[in-house]
Amino acid sequence: MKKNWLLLYCLLYFSPLFAQNKNSKNQALPRPKLVVGIMVDQMRWDYLYRYYDRYQPDGFKRMLNEGFSCENTYIPYIPTITAVGHSTVYTGSVPAFHGITGNDFTIQATGKNMYCTEDPTVQTVGSTSTAGKMSPRNLLVSTITDELRLATNFRSKVIGVALKDRGGILPAGHSANAAYWFDDATGNWITSTYYMADLPAWVKQFNAQKLPEKYLKQDWNTLYNSSTYVQSTPDDTPYEGKFSGTTAPTLPVKTSGMFSKDYGIIRSTPYGNTLTLDMARTAIENEKLGQGEVTDFLAVSCSSPDYIGHRFGVNAIETEDTYLRLDKDLANFFKYLDGKVGKGNYTVFLTADHAAAHNPKFLQDHKIPAGSWPSSALEAELNKQLEGKYKVKGLILGFDNFQVNLNNPAIAQNKLNESAIKQDCIDFLKGKPGLAYVLDLNKVQESTVPAILRDRIINGYNADRSGAIQIILQPAWLPGYTTGTGHGAWNAYDAHIPLVWMGWGIQAGKTNAVTHMTDIAATLAALLHIQEPNGNVGQPITQVLK
Repeated sequence: MKKNWLLLYCLLYFSPLFAQNKNSKNQALPRPKLVVGIMVDQMRWDYLYRYYDRYQPDGFKRMLNEGFSCENTYIPYIPTITAVGHSTVYTGSVPAFHGITGNDFTIQATGKNMYCTEDPTVQTVGSTSTAGKMSPRNLLVSTITDELRLATNFRSKVIGVALKDRGGILPAGHSANAAYWFDDATGNWITSTYYMADLPAWVKQFNAQKLPEKYLKQDWNTLYNSSTYVQSTPDDTPYEGKFSGTTAPTLPVKTSGMFSKDYGIIRSTPYGNTLTLDMARTAIENEKLGQGEVTDFLAVSCSSPDYIGHRFGVNAIETEDTYLRLDKDLANFFKYLDGKVGKGNYTVFLTADHAAAHNPKFLQDHKIPAGSWPSSALEAELNKQLEGKYKVKGLILGFDNFQVNLNNPAIAQNKLNESAIKQDCIDFLKGKPGLAYVLDLNKVQESTVPAILRDRIINGYNADRSGAIQIILQPAWLPGYTTGTGHGAWNAYDAHIPLVWMGWGIQAGKTNAVTHMTDIAATLAALLHIQEPNGNVGQPITQVLK
């Protein structure tokens, strides 16, 4: 009798567990079919609202109205540069760990200048040019795209697409199936032997359409009547730089006559964004992204706004037209995703690698303090002064990334006192017009700079790849820009970026709480139920997630 009661008890107790275990085998972990990361190179946060009234319902407005906007997202390091921003978004880390301290940086032990994605061990695939000798090997940590591949035992597909090699390579990570970028010489999308030995047939077919030529033959005129561009200055100002071979920085631009030598001109037109999103759609179609059993990831960077911003500046008709056209392109892209992957089946986020400053002369003419910092002249003067004292030429390699890079091999070879040279540099720079702070990077913790600056300097400092002295300019001072604009500073105009989410797993709404670029990868990790990247310092933005 006792045995019967014991048997009955076991059946009653364990049956639900067996049933639960059986059912769990049939339930897949909820994840989106596809994640699409869109980075807009040099997009200020306020562009979301500066042109809001002119955006159509299905582009930027759709993201803002259907998705979740982190209205106060900041870059937590210096310098705010393209390669650093792309690396930080996808690693959740900072230059101190991920090692990408600029588009170019100096290897301090050797004095060698290194481009962020250069790799002499690989070859170009898809062209005879050297533009493909690139890989992610200089990135020192994993990306969220790497972690997705690891989490699915490499069944997830990851592809990066951008006109700029660094915009496609760094987000795609180390283990990507592919990254593609644009070759000016041929007008083709190329890659490197790091990823493959030959271009897929679909990429060759895409290149065979000669879309850059097709777009450039249309010339670049305003999308709407130029008189309606009320958010911009008149279309012929001293603050804008003109294209080579033209007489004024105005639209229309006759791009149809500009690409005979190479196709690089498309980078500086809105057609560069259109071409990039054409390539992104074609990748989804042919690689069947978002159409399998596991989550795939497409990392897209729209590079053209950066080229256009550098040439024309923040307030130009050309810049406004670029964002109105990008809005239209995004609307078409989202419509394609709705049809191919299914609305509600994909997650998309849009952010920027950095923002942009107003042109200093434009600000001055409107009675706002600003200035142009003569970095090249000061560098030459400082080198001359040091040569006179130490009898060695070229003790300063440059002021790249708002840092003084010393010629460490020359200092060691001539047995010079590095500390004395650093102090000479600091003494020389102090008091120069436009300079706010100049700091020995080994003594930042001891400095009296505001905490926000101290933290961002420390986050941006990598001993092997950063200079010896940090230069902080006064607000609205830019190095060398008489026309157009630049970026790289800690100030809001460079460091306040958009961050908007939409789709699977995303709440509708917005927050004005402060968030950071480093939080994006951690939020994606939480969304996907995977480990965050191995150098991650960010936190998930929980308000974003359902």
